[in-house]
Amino acid sequence: MAGQEIKVKKYVVRLSREEREQLGDFIGKGKPLAHLATRARILLKADVSDLGEGWSDSRIAEALDTSKANVQRARERLVEVGFDAVLSREYNPNSARPRTFDGAAEAKLIALTCGPAPEGYAKWTLRLLEEKVVELEIVDKASDSTIGRTLKKTSFNPIASNNGSSRPMPTRASSRRWKTSWRSIKGRTIQISLWFV
Repeated sequence: MAGQEIKVKKYVVRLSREEREQLGDFIGKGKPLAHLATRARILLKADVSDLGEGWSDSRIAEALDTSKANVQRARERLVEVGFDAVLSREYNPNSARPRTFDGAAEAKLIALTCGPAPEGYAKWTLRLLEEKVVELEIVDKASDSTIGRTLKKTSFNPIASNNGSSRPMPTRASSRRWKTSWRSIKGRTIQISLWFV
């Protein structure tokens, strides 16, 4: 080892008996998310306590078919954030946009769409609805595509001729079709043609 440099780990994993049991239960019970189960396995392998195996990062990465960076992140998360946070997903408030139409605003939009169209129009258009929801201060701003998606989600289509009151029923074919089949009667095969609707 004269020429090798020994690397001291900044994030050392030391788990208690209860924490090891909790990680084992987490992996064994139910269907945990894959990345959380991998994280739990990493911590069990990286544990340097008397109960743990104390594997190196490269050995863990090879055994669990993951990257060394993932192993390092799991160690860091345990030390920096704590044991309880290791088995849960991180919430990032910037990951999802806030909804433009919440439940109350969506109900007002549908009620507006069910009402009579503005003067000079036969029915509501998405552009008219866009202007009206801002004018009535239902929402601060909305695009016509957002309104269209919201109404589509509720199975309400202001553009359709039936105006969303009921879904159109499929109509039957106007012409009859022939159904041809082959049957065998006492060793003889005959062709039978039948009407069907």
